[in-house]
Amino acid sequence: MFFTLSKVLWWLLAPAKLGLIALVGGLALTATRFVRLGRWIIAVAIVAAAAIGLTPLGVAMMQPLEDRFAFPGALEEPDAIVVLGGPMNEAMKEARGPTAMTDAGVRMTAGVELARRFPKARLIFTGGSSELSGGGRSEAEGAERLWLALGMAPERMTFERESRNTYENAVNTILLAKPRAGERWLLVTSAWHMPRAMGIFRRQGMNVTPYPVDFHTYPGVKGLLSRYGTIERYRQFEMAMREWIGLAAYRWTDKTDALFPAP
Repeated sequence: MFFTLSKVLWWLLAPAKLGLIALVGGLALTATRFVRLGRWIIAVAIVAAAAIGLTPLGVAMMQPLEDRFAFPGALEEPDAIVVLGGPMNEAMKEARGPTAMTDAGVRMTAGVELARRFPKARLIFTGGSSELSGGGRSEAEGAERLWLALGMAPERMTFERESRNTYENAVNTILLAKPRAGERWLLVTSAWHMPRAMGIFRRQGMNVTPYPVDFHTYPGVKGLLSRYGTIERYRQFEMAMREWIGLAAYRWTDKTDALFPAP
């Protein structure tokens, strides 16, 4: 139910979609006796669109997420490297042919990089299909195919193939991998997603070490002043908005150990 509800609500309430609905609705109202209301709605939608597309609003929302867990310097030898789902695009692969990844594909290459750096560690991928219908091919299929092509030994790899969201990533991976007491796990996911992922794994009793990748903003003032394109600013805003809502929802449903998990 949680997975379905989260998918449906975001489909209905995504900011870009709401903005378009407001513009169309406002325009429709100008043809009725509610002309003034329609004009107000159009004006608010235009101002909001300008604020998102022409200012560093999205960056300001994204930076705290990406800054929360710093990229680590020295690392102790881990027992396992856990890569969270999201980077593989199996629907595109099925439609077009070659292996396809999302813009989070660096999670996959980071996993391989770490596996070569720490040759004794298990390499674990966790991710099924996030399609609302429940169909679709598991991301784990693409992950296995890619890692084999990149030279990873099959006996080092474990694939969790059923999870649909980050909570299920944590629960299912722990059940599958059965970590022993004292094991050190590296957690690989996008930097903006790391706070929620850390909170979920901690809530399940695993004190994992964060390894954030896939950054979308520069730190500090440089990030705020960088000349991102308008489309990228919208994208940053929507990604950050979705993640902040996710943090609140996961805390409200007791799936994380804190509202904004910290190091």
